[in-house]
Amino acid sequence: MERVYKVLKKGGARSIVTGILLIVAGIVFGVLNIVTGASLLRNRRNILF
Repeated sequence: MERVYKVLKKGGARSIVTGILLIVAGIVFGVLNIVTGASLLRNRRNILF
């Protein structure tokens, strides 16, 4: 029984760490998209067709 609890504890810890990393990555990519979009809007006058 102890072995099962240890495995569950490790699995739960990994899930929490993975979730935190995914949240941080999502925030970083979201900020990068906002910055890139703002840069494109700022430089839209320089686009020639």
